[in-house]
Amino acid sequence: MAFVVALPHAAEPSPSRASLNGLDAINFFNAAMLAGFGPYVAVYLAEQKWTQENIGFVLTASGLAGLLALMPGGELLDTVRSKRALAALGASMVAVTALAIGIWPDFPVVFTALVLHGTTGAFLGPAIAAISLGVVGHLALPEQLGRNQRFASAGSLIATGLMGLIGYLMTYQAMFLIAAALGLPLLVALAAIRPADIDFARSCGAAHPDAPTQRARTTHRCLWKNPAVLTFAAGLFLFQLANAAMLPVVGAALVYDGESRSSLIVAALIILPQIVVALLAPWVGRRARRWGRRPLLLIGFGALPIRALLFALTADPLFLVGLQLLDGISGAIVGVLTVLVTADLTHGTGRFNLAQGIIGTSSGLGAALSTALFGFVAANFDWAATFLSMASVSLLAISIMWLLMPETRPSTEPQA
Repeated sequence: MAFVVALPHAAEPSPSRASLNGLDAINFFNAAMLAGFGPYVAVYLAEQKWTQENIGFVLTASGLAGLLALMPGGELLDTVRSKRALAALGASMVAVTALAIGIWPDFPVVFTALVLHGTTGAFLGPAIAAISLGVVGHLALPEQLGRNQRFASAGSLIATGLMGLIGYLMTYQAMFLIAAALGLPLLVALAAIRPADIDFARSCGAAHPDAPTQRARTTHRCLWKNPAVLTFAAGLFLFQLANAAMLPVVGAALVYDGESRSSLIVAALIILPQIVVALLAPWVGRRARRWGRRPLLLIGFGALPIRALLFALTADPLFLVGLQLLDGISGAIVGVLTVLVTADLTHGTGRFNLAQGIIGTSSGLGAALSTALFGFVAANFDWAATFLSMASVSLLAISIMWLLMPETRPSTEPQA
């Protein structure tokens, strides 16, 4: 059954400064709050005398819950008019789960909390992208996504360092209490965005009801049969399949080799790319309008096989840290363009958020399989063979983007 919507309208939105500042703050505090999860969960649970099997089980359950909820979450975002309400619900759920893990580190509580946390990720991040599109419109989206990525990287970077210091000086439990407290400024930032500035049609990738020409809203079947959507999803699957395990394999190898500075080196491998992302992301947004999306995608995808090949040639820690800067280039480009290309492909269809779910599921599945696949390779083969196999997968990813992925920049977009 088709729903009638209008084609994209030409009128450009004029969001208030309060709403734009609110968007910046949302991205900062959301990333800061989520920094309390990730590797810190495993460390905290290990401190609570959990077994490796139980830690792995609850983390896997959280990841699977997130993957399974991505597409329903996208469908929900395309349907619900108040994106702010969904984002507020997601932020509140993350805060509650952090509080529960920090206060009651029992298996049933932590399992339930992490499953809820994984489910929340299915609509919190996409909701922020939908709000951004609804506030600034499609033509201004590239620059806004660059700002989003900059503030998210800054929030993650600052919070990671702060929570590491808190964990060192106090307890790991305090880190989760801080993560829960960060939900409050996130809710304040959401309240700063004026509801009138979020256009519902734009936030779904649909057209404005006042547009003179109308067409049927794209059906689910048409979206699944869209060759560009499927190509982009396949490319991101292979990219994450090659990329997600790279840092864990390097970190584990440093520890197994008895590197005395392994903790400092791993911290540098995590922090330096985030600095590159924060500095580079706004530039990526601006270049996406002038150059188009495809050249930047090829640069972002192309940095991955170069990094993998160079990793195969050296295990020197200083070189590894320097080469990891390439991860910041890929992170800035892929982070900005994943949402932007999805918006391009669904412009006027009313299915932007569902497409986010489809593409996000493909990307997340690649990341989930990466650690298992290349962990097995690393356990049975040497350093060089592991990274050469990663390079092979990443070369397949860039080949797909080179041969099959079209340019998605709208022909009407000014090349500023």
